[in-house]
Amino acid sequence: MAKYVYDFTEGNKDLKDLLGGKGANLAEMTNLGLPVPPGFTITTEACRHYLAEGEVPGGLDEEIGTHLAALETTMGKRLGQADDPLLVSVRSGAKFSMPGMMDTVLNIGLNDESVHGLAKQSGGNERFAWDSYRRLIQMFGKTVLGIDGDRFEHALDELKGKRQDTELSTAELRELVGTYKEIVREETGHDFPADPREQMRLAIMAVFDSWNSERAVLYRRQERIPADLGTAVNVCSMVFGNCGDDSGTGVAFTRDPASGRQGVYGDYLSNAQGEDVVAGIRNTIPLQDLEQLNKGAYDELMAIMATLENHYRDLCDIEFTVERGKLWMLQTRVGKRTAAAAFRIATQLVDQGLIDLDEALLRVTGDQLAKLMFPRFSTDAERTLLTKGMNASPGAAVGKAVFSSERAAELAAAGEDVILVRRETTPDDLAGMIAARGILTSRGGKTSHAAVVARGMGKTCVCGAEELEVSISGKRFTAPGGVEVTEGDVISIDGSTGEVFLGEVPVQDSVVVEYFEGAADESDELVQAVHRIMAHADSVRRLGVRANADTEEDAARARRFGAQGIGLCRTEHMFLGERRQLVEDLVLAASPEERKAALDALEPLQRTDFIGIFQSMAGLPVTIRLIDPPLHEFLPDLVELSVKVAKGEATDKDHKLLEAVRRLHEQNPMLGLRGVRLGLVIPGLFAMQVRAIAEAARQVEGAQAEIMIPLVGAVQELEAVREEAAAILAEAGVEALIGTMIEVPRAALTAGQIAEAAEFFSFGTNDLTQMTWGFSRDDVEASFFSRYLELGIFGVSPFETLDRDGVGRLVRIAAEEGRKARPDLKLGICGEHGGDPDSVHFCHEVGLDYVSCSPFRIPVARLEAGRAALESAGSGDTR
Repeated sequence: MAKYVYDFTEGNKDLKDLLGGKGANLAEMTNLGLPVPPGFTITTEACRHYLAEGEVPGGLDEEIGTHLAALETTMGKRLGQADDPLLVSVRSGAKFSMPGMMDTVLNIGLNDESVHGLAKQSGGNERFAWDSYRRLIQMFGKTVLGIDGDRFEHALDELKGKRQDTELSTAELRELVGTYKEIVREETGHDFPADPREQMRLAIMAVFDSWNSERAVLYRRQERIPADLGTAVNVCSMVFGNCGDDSGTGVAFTRDPASGRQGVYGDYLSNAQGEDVVAGIRNTIPLQDLEQLNKGAYDELMAIMATLENHYRDLCDIEFTVERGKLWMLQTRVGKRTAAAAFRIATQLVDQGLIDLDEALLRVTGDQLAKLMFPRFSTDAERTLLTKGMNASPGAAVGKAVFSSERAAELAAAGEDVILVRRETTPDDLAGMIAARGILTSRGGKTSHAAVVARGMGKTCVCGAEELEVSISGKRFTAPGGVEVTEGDVISIDGSTGEVFLGEVPVQDSVVVEYFEGAADESDELVQAVHRIMAHADSVRRLGVRANADTEEDAARARRFGAQGIGLCRTEHMFLGERRQLVEDLVLAASPEERKAALDALEPLQRTDFIGIFQSMAGLPVTIRLIDPPLHEFLPDLVELSVKVAKGEATDKDHKLLEAVRRLHEQNPMLGLRGVRLGLVIPGLFAMQVRAIAEAARQVEGAQAEIMIPLVGAVQELEAVREEAAAILAEAGVEALIGTMIEVPRAALTAGQIAEAAEFFSFGTNDLTQMTWGFSRDDVEASFFSRYLELGIFGVSPFETLDRDGVGRLVRIAAEEGRKARPDLKLGICGEHGGDPDSVHFCHEVGLDYVSCSPFRIPVARLEAGRAALESAGSGDTR
């Protein structure tokens, strides 16, 4: 019979799939002998059954009852017992950390009778008992009963006025409990449930249901967390941080999650419970101040933090409570960190001997490296400082101030850059946080909801800017000196320093970009960390990394960034600007002589371009794609020409151009006269390009040319072009590989035939994705992709990350059949996917030789190629 409930003494940290991250780590801490309140975990399997069938699995209620009875025996009291109640918390806990995205209910077991028992149990502290009771009704009402949380907040605000919640008297809290119960009655038509077992049952169901809440779904989509994992539920005996000044609650990190530096980092809040710290409803004190309040608990916490970091060999995020002077551990997990912290911590742990360089490389990601390449504020620019808060998540963000999540999402969808300004954020603000360039709050610290979520998403964040008076309803904030910022005003926030500026502050390259450019301070700690990990990635990766570059400047930058050649040089980009005139002459040519004259005028220009690129990449391969798009793209717009002719303002050439544009017009040019078809239909076009390549290669020592024929769908097309190209190369005395771009599904499916005429394949996954899905990228992303993402049809856009099941299968087929026909066939990818981390791993798996991407994505591809090699070695994949 399936087992759905595990005591904390039964699990361990390796059971995250079954117990969720929180449950597995509570079990691990219990096994380490740390002070964890007793409890049990309901598995993710139970949740998945409930979500699929609409009811809990058979036997679950009995298992919960058995474990609850054991917990009651351990604690020496019963759940909700009138004179001496056992109270429990019910908390979510998925495999992957989803801070604040799912539901928690504390103080379950309280009712009108047991509240008096809790007061007696606490030595007559009635205020604490009634404060705990009002918290239960508030959390239960919002989480389990679905009541708008603002109703409870308004009642609380109305009662306390300008006071802190800790200043409310026992009588006022008793009155608040009555008000809350009336809200429950009004909103649901029923009384607040007094039966402790019913409270627990409903709370467990609510946690299961919260897996599919709107904010949880949105967060999973943002973080690419699979939707079918489900959440575990942790039932834990309550310990109380709201018993008085000798109690409190806190969050700690074993290292600074923003910078990675070692030290004491965290927040503590006296006389507070559970969610108060991360909710940011009151400003916390620094964790080190706990030493003055309770040295014994502080020293024990420091020792436990060291134990956990050495045990997990990583930065740990810890939640704890002090109850009447005694320390209790409520949670630990490998902590979310900024990109800079990830690189620093990885190399620090290597130096401490806790991990090796292989593990350090696996601890960082290409996405994190990309974030390190974001710009920073210019150091010498003029700026107007408004205030300074906590540097919660680094980066430089500029945008219009907005004061609601809805407005942030609305403006961002319209292409505006925004900064979301709140007193504090809640999980309901997630959509706005995703949309915003940065987040600014007047409350909360480095462990507040805003800080934790922003760091996880790589968003710039400044928290706890206490000098700001934020009016959400008034859509404004007031800074020191009376400076008022209203919605729509531009502000700039520096997540590295915590500074907030009025207006737009110019940005400059990050120190990591300067490192790749060879201009960074080599003593910089972050630069050293990035250098060590990148060097190790390069030493272990099998995949080569090339650049998509069309100019000499792009090629030079790509080489500085570590490119091992060019995987895609698009020759059509060389026909733009002033050279359009020559293309127009080619299109309007009325005789072979006129066509030859137009091509002869283009050839030296192409040759000069190729010389510059070969010089920048001397000694490295350069794959040059012959002209791909249809010629009408180089001609004037049909409507503009028609208007010009209709107004009688057209020249003789305009009339000829209009006739040519109409002749070349296609209903679907993506599937029309382009690529190899152009080379076959327009005599001399491809020959001109091949001659320019050959002459340029002959003039540059070390030039390695590879000529790529685009849009081939049949081997006969390639054979026809190859014969002409090979003859030109032989005449010039130049050796060059001749291959093709696999971007048509038929090419992938007949790769064995095509490989007989091709020396290399380069997968053009942009077009291959369009043609496989039947999507026009220019149209569909704006029209319906957002809806497809909402419905879960896509986890991520197939133009962003390679669709492994469809497009990826075509790539795999082509790679296998191509290599079978020609064992030495060189394989690469040159679509935008070449710089996407997940797609790089796929390219390693199918045995490609290299990926090619834009210059700024080259470091990301290098890093991920190294990680892919280590991961495949760990799984037994020896490719």
